[in-house]
Amino acid sequence: MSQGLPEEDQNLPLTAHLIELRERLIKSLLAWLAASAICYWQLDPLLNFLLEPLRTVLPEGQRIIFIAYQEAFFTYLKVALICGAVLASPVIIYQAWRFVAPGLYAHEKRFARPLILFSCLAFLGGAAFAYFLVFPKAFRFLAGFGGDLLEFKPVFRDYVSFAVRMLAVFGLCFEIPVALAVAGKLGLTRASTLSRGRPYAIVAAFVVAAILTPTPDVVNQLFLAIPLVLLYEVSILVVWLLEPKS
Repeated sequence: MSQGLPEEDQNLPLTAHLIELRERLIKSLLAWLAASAICYWQLDPLLNFLLEPLRTVLPEGQRIIFIAYQEAFFTYLKVALICGAVLASPVIIYQAWRFVAPGLYAHEKRFARPLILFSCLAFLGGAAFAYFLVFPKAFRFLAGFGGDLLEFKPVFRDYVSFAVRMLAVFGLCFEIPVALAVAGKLGLTRASTLSRGRPYAIVAAFVVAAILTPTPDVVNQLFLAIPLVLLYEVSILVVWLLEPKS
């Protein structure tokens, strides 16, 4: 009997793993397509939610435009596929877990379950932070940037691409505690190391905020930099709790 693998993962040939992987991928794909179809069916409320931060800064009566025949259709499809991926994410994560879990030890499973949960919550928290706090101020600033020389005519495709990209970036930024927790659990870093690197982390947080924030306003940059610094402090605490104590 092999000693390097958990008992339930022993004596399984490679072909069995490949067959199971194919089945998990097919189920995940079907869940994504079904969720995307539901999102396309209910596209109007989804678009209203996504476009709301921009519409609040538009003059009364002005509408968002599209400039190519196929633009609206393919942008609708893009929104439906992205929202479908979010809606189907519990099924996709479950299928990935069912494939990976038999190869994990009991203590690894105990660590992975809350890790997955907190990872999802952190990403959603970052996206919500961008939508409710960053977007209103950023779009109000950008919409008025043309002054008297230019007229703001937002293009549907460009706005959706920009909004989705910013939501994803902010969501990933909020994954910092999760990533450092994994690094700490694997022994790649320690709380003392992170504490010594605090000054560099603070500088990096303000640099990232300056790059990612769509406006040069210092207040808006602080809206991102301060949460990043707080997330780093949370990461130090999490790594300290996870690392082995001598």
